Amino acid sequence: MRLSNILLMGTPGLYDGFDEEYVCPILDEDRVVDELENKMKEGGVIVDYHGCDFFPERWFHIVFVLQTDNSVLYTRLEKRGYSIKKLQDNVQCEIFQILYEEAMASYKPEIVHRLNLDQIIKWIEEWIKYNN
Repeated sequence: MRLSNILLMGTPGLYDGFDEEYVCPILDEDRVVDELENKMKEGGVIVDYHGCDFFPERWFHIVFVLQTDNSVLYTRLEKRGYSIKKLQDNVQCEIFQILYEEAMASYKPEIVHRLNLDQIIKWIEEWIKYNN
């Protein structure tokens, strides 16, 4: 199987402006879907994004929602220099499992899985054990 890494950050025309409150670009979701459509048809593509409700269900065989401990998340975002509001909103999103709920509402529940770092490490170790 071929896996592709498609980097869209900085791609011209994919943004609608800039959010001053959160200090980040505003993504034009329709343009992103248009940009990815042909690449997704080829298969073997991993999409990494902090939301999913605008991606077509037909694109995915499996969806992983990565989760972390809130104290780890808080420290990580604080080190990035996030504003208090942006930091608190991100932690609340994790507490209330907003992205997991979004994924469950957007795709067939049987393809949506929650993972944390410990589970990912365990999976990698098992894969190495059985594939060497």
